[in-house]
Amino acid sequence: MIEIRNVSKRFKKGWYALKNIDISIAKGDFLFLTGQTGSGKTTLLRLIYMDIFPDEGEVAVAGFLSSTIKEEEIPFLRRRIGIIFQDFKLLKDKTVYENVAFALEVTGQSGRKMREKVMKALTLVGLSHKRNDFPYTLSGGEQQKTAIARALVREPFILLADEPTGNIDPEGSEEIIKILQEVNTAGTAVLMATHGVELAKRMGGRFINLEQGQITTK
Repeated sequence: MIEIRNVSKRFKKGWYALKNIDISIAKGDFLFLTGQTGSGKTTLLRLIYMDIFPDEGEVAVAGFLSSTIKEEEIPFLRRRIGIIFQDFKLLKDKTVYENVAFALEVTGQSGRKMREKVMKALTLVGLSHKRNDFPYTLSGGEQQKTAIARALVREPFILLADEPTGNIDPEGSEEIIKILQEVNTAGTAVLMATHGVELAKRMGGRFINLEQGQITTK
């Protein structure tokens, strides 16, 4: 499903953000990507949704190759990937419902089928009763749940979560992890970037640790 083959990524002055990375992610996997700030976690996620491209090696995602994908094909790839961020990235002038629906509207969907998908996603994260609320009225955990619903509404094959509990209190963080586990049990692969090696060990998932752009533990 996702193959990262001997991938390296350099930035300014030849600095390696990632070096010689090999990772395979299969259907239904739950994988923790651990490491401190600057270790290369976000860079790796960006390579998967092809926001950037490797300088060496190749990234293969759902049949698309980083070496051959065309610019006009990238939006179609991203529609198959759910992405959530530490800072939520919600539209402040839209309600919870409208934020989630927007992910479908940009692909041309509308009508009853769209409403059904939005409410299904909001019910999954426990926010159907907040559908008419605006982001500024929500807690950090509720905002992240909205972001998860937005990512799931297009029924992606994998969910990429970049430090999804970084701005949330411990209780809210546990709720987010539980939702991600439920999503994974239902068949969606999850790749979660986090500082917390201990969290990954406690949750019992497979984890890969990055240090200065290189894998130190699998």
